[in-house]
Amino acid sequence: MEIKLIERTIREVVEGYKDSAEEGVVGFGGKLNIRPAFQREFIYKDDKRNAVIDTVIKGFPLNVMYWVDSGDGNFELLDGQQRTLSICQYVNGDFSLNSRAFHNLTKTEQDQILDYKLMIYVCKGTDKEKLDWFKIINIAGVQLTNQELLNAIYTGPWLSDAKRYFSKNRSPAQGMAGDYMAGEANRQAYLETALKWISSRDGKSIPDYMSEHQHCSDATDLWLYFQNVINWVKTIFPKYRKEMKGIDWGLYYNEYKDKQLNPAALEEEISTLIQNDEVQSHKGIYDYVLTRKEKSLNLRAFSDTQKRRAYEKQEGICPMCVRENMPKIHYELDEMEADHIKPWHEGGRTIDENCQMLCKNHNRIKGGK
Repeated sequence: MEIKLIERTIREVVEGYKDSAEEGVVGFGGKLNIRPAFQREFIYKDDKRNAVIDTVIKGFPLNVMYWVDSGDGNFELLDGQQRTLSICQYVNGDFSLNSRAFHNLTKTEQDQILDYKLMIYVCKGTDKEKLDWFKIINIAGVQLTNQELLNAIYTGPWLSDAKRYFSKNRSPAQGMAGDYMAGEANRQAYLETALKWISSRDGKSIPDYMSEHQHCSDATDLWLYFQNVINWVKTIFPKYRKEMKGIDWGLYYNEYKDKQLNPAALEEEISTLIQNDEVQSHKGIYDYVLTRKEKSLNLRAFSDTQKRRAYEKQEGICPMCVRENMPKIHYELDEMEADHIKPWHEGGRTIDENCQMLCKNHNRIKGGK
């Protein structure tokens, strides 16, 4: 792992500056990837942007920046994007400061800015070494998501193409599946989710998948897979509800895409469960109708008052211990748990008449816990 501190003048960094929605933002003679194509596009507000230029003009030090050495003479800007963009845009004449644009300055004033030295940490090493380092500096204040950290490592044609589909507001993925996806596309949430789903299908981790595909020419396979997932969801669950947003649909697709599922029957069951006041998690209904795991429904629990009434009625005696002639049949309240006499899946409700107190051991045996 090699990390070195270098100095580069603004003159060097702004050389070859180009800002393109299709190709991203580059500088440093075209060798510095300032912002990859289709990555998040927020910029500093005027006061912060102006503060960067004012700092440079006064010769005060800016915070250190972080570059990643790709090993082929090119670099990826990890931290310092907005400061770098502010500098490049000012020199490029995109905005003025105190009513003076860069071209309005004297030659001496321009040279003073262009000769200003930026302090930059450059990292070069294995993927794992770089990821470990990125995580450390992220804790120190570089606010990157986990996927943005991985993007900084696995740059290449595959990632650029994947971002075209997933990493921009109004991207194809957002247009197709915005109602089903959580997070922000331009903060890489859509890309991370799609990678989580497809890597899970292959029994891999996201870094494994990205490493294997880093030098592929395009991300068509990922995009086709993602479309298949969303089309499957829309077919199996044709009635959209807000609770469907943010569910890990790809994980269900991987497991159930080849199963015979009846959309009409599923919809009837979902509607019934939504109207059941015992069901506390409507989002969990979708997991339940596929997996049959009752815990997904977060079923209504007996209140402390109901438990106390049942305990007093039973005088602290566990009926299952009595039935099995156990040596101990009496328990304190905190040694017992509430149980549905008639289980929920058989129509049992969370009411006093259906509540009994069991010792913890018998309650867990009965519930398969």
